[in-house]
Amino acid sequence: MKALVFRGTGEVAWQEVPDPKVEDAADAIVRVDAVTLCGTDLHIVKGDVPEVEPGRVLGHEAVGTVVETGGDVRTVRPGDRVLVSCISSCGRCAFCRERRYGQCGGGGGWVLGHLIDGTQAEYVRVPFADLSVHPLPSAVDSFDAVLLADIFPTAYEVGVLNGGVRPGDTVVVVGAGPIGLAAIITARLYSPGRIIAVDLADSRLAAARHLGADATATADEGPEQLVADLTDGLGADVVMEAVGVPETFEMCTRMVRPGGRVANIGVHGKPAVLHLEDLWIKDVTLTTGLVDTSLTPMLLRMTAAGRLPVSGLVTHRFELGQMEEAYDVFGRAAETGAIKVALGGPQHTAVQAAGPG
Repeated sequence: MKALVFRGTGEVAWQEVPDPKVEDAADAIVRVDAVTLCGTDLHIVKGDVPEVEPGRVLGHEAVGTVVETGGDVRTVRPGDRVLVSCISSCGRCAFCRERRYGQCGGGGGWVLGHLIDGTQAEYVRVPFADLSVHPLPSAVDSFDAVLLADIFPTAYEVGVLNGGVRPGDTVVVVGAGPIGLAAIITARLYSPGRIIAVDLADSRLAAARHLGADATATADEGPEQLVADLTDGLGADVVMEAVGVPETFEMCTRMVRPGGRVANIGVHGKPAVLHLEDLWIKDVTLTTGLVDTSLTPMLLRMTAAGRLPVSGLVTHRFELGQMEEAYDVFGRAAETGAIKVALGGPQHTAVQAAGPG
């Protein structure tokens, strides 16, 4: 089969690799029907995630069809259409018993495209299949469902829930990429007073406004002053960092009010300064986290019921074999206007779809 292989910092290639096989009785082999790229994949290619070794097949989000299962798999069978979660769960360790699947100590957690071969391929081996794939309702489109593999659970669990968004809050989302936009959508479930989006790209800020942001600012437009002006100098109740660079993290800590919450979502590859000389007296809560995906079934039910507006985040679609082109488009999002890039079988053409706004 062919797959997208990480060859070392700055280099990936769509090339022939061995077909995956069932290695454990809890495994499932899934034919990939729809797959997407993540900002984390770009961090890997840049060398920010040193645990990923050259030769690894990348990717941790997919929708596909089960083609083979190990003898212990009970919840899916060949022919089932499934969502492949970005997190694998053994279901037995102390963390999994607490539904903290991202911290799985039994061989799961974030392994796909990280510690084992991932989903940006024609086929993928999914460990712990009973807890790591989700059967899909026929009413849910594959290119909508694939957004529930990572970005919506991450935005909701690590951003909105960790940030403790409450009715009437002023919420700032720094970074209006796919995760940031999903954070805006899911924050609105809690009726905040206002949502402010910050990004470098005008196209992403336009998408943020379309999806529910009440105010937007680029880095050059003084976002910190905007937040101060809109809150009478108090600061935001909740600030979410959805970029993963030191400058944006430090900006978030300056925009939060005393007693507020900073929820870090971004993947950081470099140290950021934590200004405790300013924060120690402000009763600020700072959270970090890897998504657990424990709420993916709930998000799936909301999507099937039409209660979660996931459509529109995919701005570019490609055939599976156009993976290198998709990486180029996604990596130059400021120029291409890409928000989320998705790839499918030959029935899908490489055209730009109508995006938000």
